[in-house]
Amino acid sequence: MEQPHAVVIGAGIGGLTAAVALRLRGWRVTVLERAATLEPVGAGISLAPNAQRALDVIGLGDEVRPLAAWQGDAGLRTPDGRWLARTDSRAAARRFGGPLVLLHRATLAGLLTAHLPDGAVRTGTPATLTDPGAPGRPARVATQDGDLQADLVVGADGINSAVRRALFPTHPGPAYTGFTTWRVVVPAPERPFAPHETWGAGRLWGSQPLNDGRVYAYAAAPAPARDRAPDEKAELLRRFGGWHHPVPGILAAVEPEAVLRHDVHFMAEALPAYHVGRTALLGDAAHAMPPNLGQGGNQAIEDAIVLAHHLAPTHDDLAPALAAYTRDRLPRTMDIVRRSARAGRAAMLTGAPAVLRDAAIGAAGRLAPGLMLRGFAGIADWRPPVRTYAA
Repeated sequence: MEQPHAVVIGAGIGGLTAAVALRLRGWRVTVLERAATLEPVGAGISLAPNAQRALDVIGLGDEVRPLAAWQGDAGLRTPDGRWLARTDSRAAARRFGGPLVLLHRATLAGLLTAHLPDGAVRTGTPATLTDPGAPGRPARVATQDGDLQADLVVGADGINSAVRRALFPTHPGPAYTGFTTWRVVVPAPERPFAPHETWGAGRLWGSQPLNDGRVYAYAAAPAPARDRAPDEKAELLRRFGGWHHPVPGILAAVEPEAVLRHDVHFMAEALPAYHVGRTALLGDAAHAMPPNLGQGGNQAIEDAIVLAHHLAPTHDDLAPALAAYTRDRLPRTMDIVRRSARAGRAAMLTGAPAVLRDAAIGAAGRLAPGLMLRGFAGIADWRPPVRTYAA
């Protein structure tokens, strides 16, 4: 029997994970990426134990776990440095079965592409889904080099997914949350610090160490959609320059041109399904979510593993397998979308509601030290439906 062919549109973390998993399941895989190179646009990605267990299925979990940099205390703070709630890496590992691993997206992309054959990833290749396919009819994808036929197409083309629009043209797509984010990666300051997220009135900052000695920092604040400052470093200094250590030192090390800023959108209205015909969606293309629980990339990895689990390469009719994929993934991912959106709204509170929020978190943190970890129950403890495909 001829080896079935899967075309993955988009070489982000979810698309690359799907390519590796499908290949291990017996599919021939082609990944089409619009960008000229595989240098990911982005900064850090936090891999919780649920994503690490998903990566175990393709033999990568033990490659990422040693990259964990979080040791000891971490928690939630106020702009003057007061701790609202704390936890520690050991408690997180005990509760969810592993450490939290924060690494640069480029590092994870490199680990994934190393498990694909030469030529499987075609960069500088925009792709358009022209036919989602059906039982007895292959899907078709148009590229600048000609059309491709595929037994399966995976739409992993991100939050502005053209594949999603082709499958569900009347769906409104992701909605604006009302806040924007900034991200930077800088050398670590000389004076050590505990990993933290800090909530102010309508402002948020996070400082997280990377295993390679750098720091991944992120910030968020309400802003009109598509609003931009002439100098984003100056804008960060204006909003956060007076906050506690290590924020001023991180900002001092920022190169102005290295600041990434993106408005945050989320899938307020669920899609009817995550598949049509022979085409499936995953990651932000299916269920874009605010970053407040750090699960966007994690859920894309889960999607990829569950999709491959259902897709035995001997099945000519993919309809039952793709229906099972939607059944498994849509409720879980949309629950996490809603939980992330609630966390984002809480972080952006101002005035009296923000004061009450901090008081409630502080009191709960004193009375129940595991408060921060409880927010990840049902998320970080997820386990994949299969142990491993890797030899």
